[in-house]
Amino acid sequence: MKPDLTPATDWKEQIAPDEAKRFAGYARHFAAIQARKSKKYGTGRALHRKQITAARGSLQVLDDLPDFARHGLFAKPATFEAQVRLSNGGLDRAPDRTPDIRGFAIRVLGVEGDSALGNGPARSQDFTLINQEAFAFPKSDEFVDFVVAAAGGGGSLLKFLFKRYGVFGGPLRMLKLIKSVGRPFGGFATETLFSAVPMACGPYAVRVRLVPAGANGAATKGANADWGADFSARLAKHHLQWDLQVQPFVSEALTPIEDASVNWPSPYTTVARLSLPRQDTASAKGQELAAEAEAGVFDPWQALAAHRPLGDVQRARKVVYFESQKGRGAA
Repeated sequence: MKPDLTPATDWKEQIAPDEAKRFAGYARHFAAIQARKSKKYGTGRALHRKQITAARGSLQVLDDLPDFARHGLFAKPATFEAQVRLSNGGLDRAPDRTPDIRGFAIRVLGVEGDSALGNGPARSQDFTLINQEAFAFPKSDEFVDFVVAAAGGGGSLLKFLFKRYGVFGGPLRMLKLIKSVGRPFGGFATETLFSAVPMACGPYAVRVRLVPAGANGAATKGANADWGADFSARLAKHHLQWDLQVQPFVSEALTPIEDASVNWPSPYTTVARLSLPRQDTASAKGQELAAEAEAGVFDPWQALAAHRPLGDVQRARKVVYFESQKGRGAA
């Protein structure tokens, strides 16, 4: 018998009574990491520190969307100005060949509606996507402990893994993480990117992915020597395009809100098209945009109330990003 994958609205968040205290602690950890790394590399983010490049374009919301998708940004057909920031996900400014999580952040401008932060009108609708379909950890606590340990170096990380997962579980967990981070990646123009964690879509809940169009071309051998050069060379020759898709929550058993490590089985639906016209990222305008993206904030909570981020990982992000923005800027 096939599972019922009909979009549902009976999702619930489970907020622990100690969340505020724990999340404030996470923010202090990340602030300390950010300060240490900024002394080494210059002012910057804690994670996704190495910016690959930035570009300008547009997001076109399509017509005739299914009911579950037709909310917030996707309520009606429209075209919005958009900016993107591409990055490596690590704490350091490592060479592009180094295995890492890759980040593709989108800022959609000109949106209308209340902010997810409850502080007035939304300034933009931001999407922060990575090249992993599901998050590597179920909850924020395990992720934060891992990052703190990794920031202390290899010895600190190994100590954490053995303490957390045991003599046999530690190496297995490490291998799983290495496999995840080391997954083949062909380039920012050719790979599918994912939100990995959910957000609201009106009364529904969805995850997001970005699928490259055929015109973007195939992966280029040796592109990992310089991801920015690969992306910019493509963009200098022709426009690039992606389909923005959403997949709905259907049940707590199949599409849990609070466990970010579960890969949802529900189908994706294309709701918008991201287009980047031909442009020279090395030009004066291109460098100006890159500087703006590097100095700016791409934050999933910088969003419409209709697209409020959901789940433990997203709620932790709200606190951590707020504190990190005091020192620099979010992912």
